[in-house]
Amino acid sequence: MKHIPVLLDSVMRALGDVRDKTIIDATFGAGGYSRAFLGAGARVVAFDRDPNVVADADALHREYGDRFVFLPCPFSGIAGLSDVYDAIVFDLGISSMQIDIAARGFSFRGDGPLDMRMSARGDTAADFIQTASVDELADILRRYGDVRHAGALARKIKDAAPQTTFELRDLVANPRDVAPVFQALRIAVNDEMGELTRALDAVPARLGVGGKCICVTFHSIEDRIVKNTFRAWTTAPGDPRIPSGATPEFTLVRTVTPTAAEVASNPRARSAHMRGVIKSY
Repeated sequence: MKHIPVLLDSVMRALGDVRDKTIIDATFGAGGYSRAFLGAGARVVAFDRDPNVVADADALHREYGDRFVFLPCPFSGIAGLSDVYDAIVFDLGISSMQIDIAARGFSFRGDGPLDMRMSARGDTAADFIQTASVDELADILRRYGDVRHAGALARKIKDAAPQTTFELRDLVANPRDVAPVFQALRIAVNDEMGELTRALDAVPARLGVGGKCICVTFHSIEDRIVKNTFRAWTTAPGDPRIPSGATPEFTLVRTVTPTAAEVASNPRARSAHMRGVIKSY
């Protein structure tokens, strides 16, 4: 299935005129956001840890030259940058190209090795299951998948030590729990919430005055992290040394969800939320 960038029109409206501005595309993926930013006249610095996206990144570099820079690393690498930028955009979650390739092991719809690594480095999901304790597995299933009877299922998974996606799928008795189980393991294997927290912590120092941070989320936990972070940034400091009524460092951009038409054309957009902030000073 062709990857369709979710809420792209809403993101472009939130960014406004991007001509001659420099934008960080924190989640390059198939390059849909980067291509839109470049086409509108921006310069782009893109991050992605998935080695499968390098060919698309190289193609954009050939087309746009020095206006496009690709950094093959997780978006927490934003903390290692030294410049300030006009916008930082996150399109979180997993891309269709990762889900649709059975050999990547992200989906229960096709049989493949139980991998789930976005970077193709480190422990696979099968390795993770073998090294984690039953209690750790149960906690992951509850926290990242809201899986019912997580303790019993964790013991079952641990004992079976599945090596393929179908082997894991077949261990889950309730079909409604299959997708949450895969989601929970994927989030844990890739430390997705840790990556997001570290990246957001780096954002304020990397944005210039008037700079915008836009996040498109799909999962309730990542959305909560973004929402709570943005709330903290847009609340006036409580430091008694700061004058009463001081302006918060950021102001909020209106939250946007996909229209019925977008969900109909791209079902993966159905749980998306776009949240954003603008740096005030």
